[in-house]
Amino acid sequence: MSEHALLLQRLRAWREAGHLRALDLAFARLLHTLDPAAPASLLLAGALAAHFEGRRHSCVKLDELLDELPVLSGWPPEMTDEVRGLLPPTAEAATAWSASPLIEIAPSHTAGSTPLVWCDGRLYLRRYWHCESAVAAQVRARTAPAPADDVDAAAARLWLDRLFPPPAAPRGRAAKAAAADAPFDWQKLACVLALRGRLLLVTGGPGTGKTFTAARLLVLLQALHRGPQPLRVALAAPTGKAAARLRQSIDAALQTLRTAIDREVFGHDPLAAPGPARTLHALLGVRPDARRPQHDAARPLDVDLLFVDEASMVNLEMMALLLDALPPRARLVLLGDKDQLESVETGAVLGDLCEGADAGGYDDASVQWLSAVGGLTLPPEFRGAGAPLAQQTAMLRTSRRFGGAIGALAQAVNRGDAAAARRLLADDAGRVVATLAEAPDLRRVQHLALAGRDRHDGYGRCFRLLADRPDDPAAFDDWARNLLRTFVSFRVLCAVREGPQGVQAVNAAIEQALVEAGLLKTRRGEWYEGRPVMVTRNDAALGIFNGDIGLVLRPPGSGAGEGAALRVYLLDGEVLRSVSAGRLPDVETAFALTVHKSQGSEFAHVLLVLPADDSPVLTRELLYTAITRAREAFTLAAPQPALVDAAVQRLTRRHSGLRALLDRASS
Repeated sequence: MSEHALLLQRLRAWREAGHLRALDLAFARLLHTLDPAAPASLLLAGALAAHFEGRRHSCVKLDELLDELPVLSGWPPEMTDEVRGLLPPTAEAATAWSASPLIEIAPSHTAGSTPLVWCDGRLYLRRYWHCESAVAAQVRARTAPAPADDVDAAAARLWLDRLFPPPAAPRGRAAKAAAADAPFDWQKLACVLALRGRLLLVTGGPGTGKTFTAARLLVLLQALHRGPQPLRVALAAPTGKAAARLRQSIDAALQTLRTAIDREVFGHDPLAAPGPARTLHALLGVRPDARRPQHDAARPLDVDLLFVDEASMVNLEMMALLLDALPPRARLVLLGDKDQLESVETGAVLGDLCEGADAGGYDDASVQWLSAVGGLTLPPEFRGAGAPLAQQTAMLRTSRRFGGAIGALAQAVNRGDAAAARRLLADDAGRVVATLAEAPDLRRVQHLALAGRDRHDGYGRCFRLLADRPDDPAAFDDWARNLLRTFVSFRVLCAVREGPQGVQAVNAAIEQALVEAGLLKTRRGEWYEGRPVMVTRNDAALGIFNGDIGLVLRPPGSGAGEGAALRVYLLDGEVLRSVSAGRLPDVETAFALTVHKSQGSEFAHVLLVLPADDSPVLTRELLYTAITRAREAFTLAAPQPALVDAAVQRLTRRHSGLRALLDRASS
């Protein structure tokens, strides 16, 4: 049997054992068809590139892959040993494969057509090589400093002082000491850096003021804009829910500024609200029935300034499309938490772009710019010789949403300190964070979901309120608002979808517990009064977005029988909206959500349910994201609390060449 036939036989056996996908095997067969003379090791490498793209890696770095294969793959030792034996050493791969028309070695441009690309020890599927190269090229172009005369430094300083007024200074001897102890204003730093270039990265945890900063930057740029018309501003996010939250946050911040800042005489109002926020798909005109979006380099967006929130959720391909469609002179501001869970699709763009943000790395030119334009004296420990992208990155470091035990727990997890995390979960005197005792099934979770913990509510209070429905239709709206506010104060989050501790099982268990407690009627169909639902698909006509959460209720004046009309009620700020349940086919029951689907939300009390056994999805980023959804209390339900140690030590590891492409260009 030939070398190629033996390899394909091995791949088929691994596919039958569930270690590879059918797609991975089919891709290897396609490569063999395209070049029957290609080395068998290249066919295997192609199958691995396809497989790990399915695990959200944009490429495979061959030497690291071979070292980390057991951790990255979860395959049995005999398979990983065999894979290692079949692949050439990284230093020899280019030579071994260079004669094949299947692969382009060290390309200097993106115009090739081979299915595989080899660059700097990384193997790519052509599509993702093109995306990473395009993103790197756009980022390099946008981080070039603007000419100094593009900015009126005196006017900028005036507006920065208005937007970031210093705290009232104490008098007398304490004044000098207070000035020395004043925290550095990272939000102001972000606005000053934005004046230098056409790309700004603003990263920080929950409550650090990312949208607060964005609103002030919007006012600053509008005030300094010299044209007769205001800047054309767009707001966007990966999901409709995140886009709506961004617009609400910007509007609230602008309203605060209107009461604090006297308006100047302009041809336009710097405090005017921007247009509606949209999903990135809607912004670009991406349609499932079209190969190309409506906007690209040939048909760019009609925008001067674009804010994108929840940028950690933006995948590599979408980022490439966005940057391609953005006019060269437009500014892009990416807002997000680099430490949160990454996109559910390929790539980890924000994490790659913000690598090293903790250290600052601001060079002499940036230090001088911050001083001259913003009056800022950068702490010495954040000075350095960072790459051009570091000069356009601002990490916000002070959270105003939470501190105390929740903040300490999030920080312990984020720095990989499992011992400190376990200690906080076990010994928090204020009972803000806690771990349930080990439990063999979901009975403890059911109890907590209804009764809450200590002074922190569960769902019981909400469903007792549901039973206390007012007879007067005129009182319905206030009752429904209160009901929805009560429901969204608590949420159960799950690490996985399937299994005994997965979303589906936990939703069913909570529903059963409510029925047994007499707080919910036995359901006889999919829709029932009291069912919480999460929308899973945008519907612009209905004003409903992916991620919206509502409760199913009988509208006022309807009967109470089986055939009574049901509507899904949602709360936007204080505005109560409703949609007929029959018009919402794309929903999921939402007593419990995956941690991924909770991103961008916050709840007073969060209960995180871990699976009984260790899993690759249990990572530091998942724990951090779950913890930082909690505002007042966090509770962990873990059949094996020791899994926290494993999760804290397990970083999400996605192979990518984006940072290498950027660093290579700047060296």
